[in-house]
Amino acid sequence: MQQKLRILLVEDEDHLLDAIKLNLELEGYKVHAVKDGKTALKIFKEERFNLIILDVMLPEMDGFQVCETIRLENTEVPILFLTAKNTSEDRVMGLKKGADDYLVKPFNLEELILRVGILVKRSMKSDDLKELNSYKIGEKTIYFNSFELKQDDGVIVPLTKKETMLLKLLIERKNEAVSREQILETVWNYDVYPSTRTIDNFILTFRKYFEPDQKNPVYFHSIRGVGYKFTDIHH
Repeated sequence: MQQKLRILLVEDEDHLLDAIKLNLELEGYKVHAVKDGKTALKIFKEERFNLIILDVMLPEMDGFQVCETIRLENTEVPILFLTAKNTSEDRVMGLKKGADDYLVKPFNLEELILRVGILVKRSMKSDDLKELNSYKIGEKTIYFNSFELKQDDGVIVPLTKKETMLLKLLIERKNEAVSREQILETVWNYDVYPSTRTIDNFILTFRKYFEPDQKNPVYFHSIRGVGYKFTDIHH
């Protein structure tokens, strides 16, 4: 039997809390609902969740602070903000703090369910890949947890954290073009905005590591105007 997907819901308005909880439970999710940020963080430390739904306006500690604190410990879990203010500053602030999506109140419950579905799927994808501690390309194996690249002859090349994260993202989405936005969100977490050149340089480094012929890459491709793509010819 498949385990129920778990959602942490943080909302201080009773009627909204109940309505969202009920609707998510009807969809088969297991929902842990709390009304303030401090409790949310305590629960978050004790349990594992596939998604966090977070109201921005909370008593004592706002949603942004809660999000920031969670992101210090966990960069993977999807976070969806609910906010009463439809200002773009709020949105940018939310994304900078590491949120994955954003809904403005009053919202349609169907839309919420839809967004939740998309985000949870994404969390499942990265869960499967947590199992993926290593991945082999040609004669080299990437070890995601120790940030290393091991050649078949035993030589180890250290990777930076960003290189490892970008490799993991491209491998997770292999054969799909990954947009610059997705790379920014996942690898740089919106702290800084690297230019396209920065990402290009990473791709060039990967080619140096993996491509038999760097001029004619088979694995790592830059797709003009779209982003980047990893193609695995062996898997």
